[in-house]
Amino acid sequence: MSRRRQIYEGKAKILYEGPEPGTIIQYFKDDATAFNAQKRGTINGKGVLNNRISEHIFTALATIGVPTHFIRRLNMREQLVRQVEIVPIEVVLRNVAAGSLSKRLGIEEGTQLPRTIIEYYYKDDALGDPMIADEHIACFGWASQEEMNDIADMAIRVNDFMCGMFAAIGIRLVDFKLEFGRVWDGDYARIILADEISPDGCRLWDMKTSEKLDKDRFRQDLGGEAEAYQEVARRLGLLPEEADENPVLDLDSHRKKRGK
Repeated sequence: MSRRRQIYEGKAKILYEGPEPGTIIQYFKDDATAFNAQKRGTINGKGVLNNRISEHIFTALATIGVPTHFIRRLNMREQLVRQVEIVPIEVVLRNVAAGSLSKRLGIEEGTQLPRTIIEYYYKDDALGDPMIADEHIACFGWASQEEMNDIADMAIRVNDFMCGMFAAIGIRLVDFKLEFGRVWDGDYARIILADEISPDGCRLWDMKTSEKLDKDRFRQDLGGEAEAYQEVARRLGLLPEEADENPVLDLDSHRKKRGK
């Protein structure tokens, strides 16, 4: 497919004009950022792995009735998606205390939460994506109450499904970020799941060892980022199984190389 006009470039993806009206080509980069892009780097092959992982999860979610923008994967780094009007809210679901939740409330990282928490953040890099409440969303008209009800219902459904999917392959879904968008049918708009779901936006821990299999390895300078992303893809059945003597994820060897 010939390259089309670039529409937008973000921290992890580039969006191009799609081949048909109402479609977008989403290109996954190897660039890695953390702390609102204050830290920058590259994880070799990340874009390829995130493309495959996100395709797998979005396809699975469609089978349980979650509407998404995903149409099909085009190649190793690109997928065709529906063009949506992004709701300027990041939806974060937390099952286990980690990251900013642990820092804000002084809860030990790894503590299982009594119930899943949904948090909302205003999508604005210049402001550092501040945390917001339902009242802010209603006051500034970022989404209607009906849309927020749909978003919350879908988010819980996605969380329930993904917790089971990852638990089945020995991974604990600690927390993750979702984005939603509007698609229009005349004057009527409906909410669908958009963006991506990958180790970039999820905290994924090995159930037995609590090894981090996500972008926290980059944030915390743990190294082994590419191996961790590969391990998630391998467990999901997206990469061939490796022989026991040469595992995809060999963080023990990685630590020895770093002298730890």
